[in-house]
Amino acid sequence: MRTTLLFALIITHCLAQAGTLTGRVVRVSDGDTIVVLDAGNGQHKIRLTGIDAPERGQAYGTKSKDHLSDSVAGKFVVVEYEKRDRYERILGKVLLSNEDMNLEQIKAGLAWHYKKYQMEQAPEDRELYSQVEIKAREARRGLWHDPEPVPPWEYRQIKRKK
Repeated sequence: MRTTLLFALIITHCLAQAGTLTGRVVRVSDGDTIVVLDAGNGQHKIRLTGIDAPERGQAYGTKSKDHLSDSVAGKFVVVEYEKRDRYERILGKVLLSNEDMNLEQIKAGLAWHYKKYQMEQAPEDRELYSQVEIKAREARRGLWHDPEPVPPWEYRQIKRKK
């Protein structure tokens, strides 16, 4: 009985976290983080799920941010999400006219498919993001032009050690 009750509470909590947010992009922080202003003038920091873009100061960091900014800045987007990260950012898929902007960052060769968290993605997104990354790499688009691009998670680890 206790196990059933605990399971029901966990499911209810998870469902309460899922949602959709619609608003205008008022800031692009980097290649995988934006700020959306909702209809009630509330600001929401969004971390694009399924991708990891180069950091500021890292090769292609500015190009990644600029590409995302050119795509979504000032535009109305829909964010599909299920949870927040430890920094309280909404972890979501950003849609502009039903186009997946997270995927577009990978397609342009300006973000990696973030495989560390791929099990949190829908199976079809996981497969699609992975295949699009392979195609971008084969075409040597964006950061894949570099013969040995440093993934952002490795770059962050190196910076922490210094």
